[in-house]
Amino acid sequence: MIRISNLSRHYNGFKAVDDVSFHIQKGEVVGLLGHNGAGKTTIMKMITGFLEPTSGSIEVDGLCIGADTIKIQEKIGYLPENCPVWPEMVVLDYLQYQASLHGIPEDLQKEAIARAVRRTALQQKATATIQTLSRGYRQRVGVAQAILHDPAILVLDEPTNGLDPTQILQMRSLIRDLAKNATIIVSTHILQEVQAVCDRVLIMRSGKMVVDSKLKDLQSNQRILLCVNNEKADTYLSKIKEVRHLESLGVQNGHYHFSLVAVPESAPIIAEAVQQAGDRLYTLQPEVKTLEKLFTEVNSISADQREVVNG
Repeated sequence: MIRISNLSRHYNGFKAVDDVSFHIQKGEVVGLLGHNGAGKTTIMKMITGFLEPTSGSIEVDGLCIGADTIKIQEKIGYLPENCPVWPEMVVLDYLQYQASLHGIPEDLQKEAIARAVRRTALQQKATATIQTLSRGYRQRVGVAQAILHDPAILVLDEPTNGLDPTQILQMRSLIRDLAKNATIIVSTHILQEVQAVCDRVLIMRSGKMVVDSKLKDLQSNQRILLCVNNEKADTYLSKIKEVRHLESLGVQNGHYHFSLVAVPESAPIIAEAVQQAGDRLYTLQPEVKTLEKLFTEVNSISADQREVVNG
């Protein structure tokens, strides 16, 4: 559906995006994650044809940005950051204006607007002026204009920016609903948003892509957490051939904790070793790696060590 190859964007020597490549399949919900200034918005502007790349190529559904930009834009719904809207306009008038810009025929505009209003739950605010709406409802208006033409691809730049907790939950629910019929790219610097709605995560750092992986793969690894009653358990655990590395995590409440680098399938072997040693086994479970931990690890990598992580 979307193929990015060696994409770069420079500003007077500053590399906002530096040689980025990735591929998004049809129907995926992908989170583009990174600190402010990492290059997320620049990538989105290039995908949607609002900004020309310095080098590299962008292919969308077999079409190329540059030669086929207008055709690509017809396939995309775009919610820019901070949701630019005309505050003095009534919601329905604004959506009708946007429907015309999207090229929706006049005889189909009423149906398209009604469908977008229903999907974004704007019925009660349809006749209000945009300047009277809360931040959450303004974001909904922005999403409504993005889906008016029933696009195959949705690009949402910081869709929960500035929303309160209730509005964030509503926006997540809306994105999950939209994902039933579209490929979605969600740009955010908020880790929880990726975990809530995305299948896959791309992490940017200083203009470079440093992680490209399925979310489920990132949240698991080959570490096993062990808790026993013997401080010296490492003497026999380290002899297990399936254990490639062992680290003591200290003592808590009289129980000794260890971290073992070993595949989860080796858990029965580890449990048997504890039993044969006559020790008590309190905990034996795979360690789950959170996005917070991964993000911390990624941002601690020095420039000369930076590389894309796959799973």
